[in-house]
Amino acid sequence: MMHVFGGLERTAAQESGAREVALRARRPRQVLRGLPWDVIGVVAAGGAIGAAARYGIGVAWPTPPGTFPWATFTVNIIGCALIGVLMVLIEVASAHRLVRPFAGTGILGGFTTFSTYAVDIERLVSMSAARLGLLYMVATPLAALAAVWIAAVLTRGAVRRSAPKPAEADVG
Repeated sequence: MMHVFGGLERTAAQESGAREVALRARRPRQVLRGLPWDVIGVVAAGGAIGAAARYGIGVAWPTPPGTFPWATFTVNIIGCALIGVLMVLIEVASAHRLVRPFAGTGILGGFTTFSTYAVDIERLVSMSAARLGLLYMVATPLAALAAVWIAAVLTRGAVRRSAPKPAEADVG
């Protein structure tokens, strides 16, 4: 079916497409209005804290060229252990809905760094320290996974030990 629009003929499909384009033009504003700004705000605030802490550790504990990047390695392992603790605590407690985005995504996401890990590997390889780069490449995810697991197990145990014991029935 053909429609005349402003002196131009259009098919129904073309007209439908034009309406879709007009609707899409309005969607970004609607999307922005529907965003969870409180969550975005706490993630940004937490990210600033975590990134500043990581930067400070890197400045205080610089990595000489061609050596194992202990600062980044340590930051990533500590961050993974803390995320293990956080996830257990959130699981067992009725935490506020903004705790996980603030502490997990924000602070710990800003604190840990996959990008620096990747750059460190590239630098080690390009400086003819490929074995050290390979060691770092393998050790980091293994240590990170172990840190999450160990921290979660220890935290669950601590939570169980500190939980109030059910009162034993009085035998009369």
